[in-house]
Amino acid sequence: MSEPIHVTEADFEAKVEKSTLPVLVDFWAEWCGPCKMIAPLVEELANELDGKFVLVKVDVDKAPAVAEKLGIQSIPTLVIFMGGKPVKNLVGFLPKPEIKKALAAAGIA
Repeated sequence: MSEPIHVTEADFEAKVEKSTLPVLVDFWAEWCGPCKMIAPLVEELANELDGKFVLVKVDVDKAPAVAEKLGIQSIPTLVIFMGGKPVKNLVGFLPKPEIKKALAAAGIA
């Protein structure tokens, strides 16, 4: 069981941009209802595809500079990083099969 990694502005580069594995970044906030709905889905995918990608969570209230740098304007937003670069943004609540399809399209699933 792989737990999501909570990152801050201080360690975003090290944990996401320098990761040797693909990274799925979940931009969220404590007050966001749809964020709480999507969280268990991405955690299930991280467990199903264990070792294929790293699940990282970024609280936009605690790391606004990271969200701003990546142009995150609404949450939840999932961003797939490959080789340290964002390759796909998924905005809003999506069902698990849609998220899995996006991961597969990026070559992860």
